[in-house]
Amino acid sequence: MPPPIRLKDHERDTRLIRSRVLFAGLALIVLTLSLMARMYYLQVIQFEHHSTLAENNRIHVQSLPPTRGMIYDRNGLVIADNRASFSLTLTRERAGDWEQVLSSIIEILELEPESRELFEKRIRQGRRPFEPVPVMFELSEEQIARIAVNQFRLPGVEVAASLVRYYPQKEHFAHSVGYVGRINEVELKRLDPVNYSGTHHVGKTGIERFYEEQLHGQVGYEEVETNARGRVLRVLNRVEPVSGQDIYLTLDNKLQEAAEIALDGRRGAIVALDPNTGEVLAMVSQPSFDPNPFVTGISFKAYGLLRDSPDQPLFNRVLRGLYPPGSTIKPMMAVAGLDADVITPSSRVFDPGFYKLPNHQHRYRNWNRYGDGWVALDVALARSNDTYFYDLAHKLGVDRIHEYMTRFGFGQRVALDMFEETAGLMPSRDWKRNRYRQPWYPGETLILGIGQGYMQATPLQLAQSAALMASKGRWLSPHLARSVGGVQPIVNAQMPDDIILRDPNTWRAVQQGMEDVLHGSRGTARKVGDSALYRIAGKSGTAQVVAIKQGERYNRDKVQERHRDHALFIAYAPAEKPAITVAVMVENGESGSGVAAPVAKQVLDAWLLNEEGELKSQYETTQSASGAGGQR
Repeated sequence: MPPPIRLKDHERDTRLIRSRVLFAGLALIVLTLSLMARMYYLQVIQFEHHSTLAENNRIHVQSLPPTRGMIYDRNGLVIADNRASFSLTLTRERAGDWEQVLSSIIEILELEPESRELFEKRIRQGRRPFEPVPVMFELSEEQIARIAVNQFRLPGVEVAASLVRYYPQKEHFAHSVGYVGRINEVELKRLDPVNYSGTHHVGKTGIERFYEEQLHGQVGYEEVETNARGRVLRVLNRVEPVSGQDIYLTLDNKLQEAAEIALDGRRGAIVALDPNTGEVLAMVSQPSFDPNPFVTGISFKAYGLLRDSPDQPLFNRVLRGLYPPGSTIKPMMAVAGLDADVITPSSRVFDPGFYKLPNHQHRYRNWNRYGDGWVALDVALARSNDTYFYDLAHKLGVDRIHEYMTRFGFGQRVALDMFEETAGLMPSRDWKRNRYRQPWYPGETLILGIGQGYMQATPLQLAQSAALMASKGRWLSPHLARSVGGVQPIVNAQMPDDIILRDPNTWRAVQQGMEDVLHGSRGTARKVGDSALYRIAGKSGTAQVVAIKQGERYNRDKVQERHRDHALFIAYAPAEKPAITVAVMVENGESGSGVAAPVAKQVLDAWLLNEEGELKSQYETTQSASGAGGQR
């Protein structure tokens, strides 16, 4: 039987169609309302946010790095300059595959493959989006032309004109002025990200580092309108950067050159101070180096040669070199002995060529193995008699020696504006107990009295001790900056107290002994004093590098050149009214009076004499009525 035929239900179909139309209409209304609500939310509620985003696609803020302050010597000679230079910059966000772009740069400029590692390191140091990062400095005209011709292959690459730090005096002030270099990751964490947003260099050493804040200045900015490719169409707003402050140093270029000539290529250090102000007049550490390659990025090979050189040109001997002061501390020991009342100017000690502690057989040698007989303080200083100062050290004891030597600046930092300075070492009982877990022995006190043993000092500390002798204990800390931004710099540092002695005449008694070193008939440096047109007060020193066995004599032919004694000399002049103090250290120079003293005199002459070789008029009144004429 066939299935029944179902009749079409028109009413049911009508209801179904009506419900579907109704549902579709409601859905359309809901969607329309949702769209309108979304449009209202985006265009009204979030209007400022999206308008800012849209504006940022068109307007960019670019940092304007300030011009770094200049550095001059005391006479206005430029030591640190800013030189116009063309650099190659790359913006990662606009370069696309920036690694491929780097490969193209190396190919176009025909650079060494090793350059790629350096370029990648610089790019990764980029700190902000859309920030052009310099990858090459000081482009030649040929390199600029090659970049221009191949610009289509180098998206995000531009040639930018900028000011780059330049040191026209090169190696002459490298250790004092220092240099700037690219900002590394460690420095990035401590620097102000806003103020350094457009800066890629920061002071690394010396004055450049200490006065970084003053030299850097304040960053500026400009708002620019760009197209879709990032090209600048126009400048909308501009705030000019504030240039860094210029610095005038206390250093004198002519005196610096004279000191370098006096060293004559030998390893060593020279410091010249004004004892009346604390100004550093000259600061030489030889050998030196050219700081200019460090500004734009020195090659690994070139840096390796400097770092691994046995002469250590990167090492600042003035501030970081530690040497036994030798006999140069004998004037300060004499002041301590007189003030502590353990000796008088007329106290005498018999010198047979050695000194022995009571109930001990060990002989502590005098440099003059035959002895000087009976010696008083003046002869002990003039002859640099070790036996006298062995006896003085024994009478003083290590505790009082430590106390007095500390007052003269040993074992502490003495400079105001030199970051790299080391404190040296002024030993004591407590120091040895903590360092070696051993007691202090009497023999160590004896050799401490002639500047040997554990004691270590920097050439700057020696110069400061000479300045204290010249000024009769007035403390004026050495400093390099004479003016910063036209005003005298204020450095937050606590200066040590002046050295006040019980009897002020003590100073004169010791000063006379220092004059006898150069002008006395038995002075160790009388040959140097005889040729001087003014009176000099000084003290020679010869510091052992390696120990000599009991009973043996020093034989330079059996000692390696770098194991020979250091030659030291401290001096101030004119002796009647000191205008300059000098400390000289010649590594492995062997003789303080024979090698270091002539160097010191050349420096003194350069400051006190005019071009005709005559004493300058401002120093003539300080000359005494007596003549200026006097080995260790």
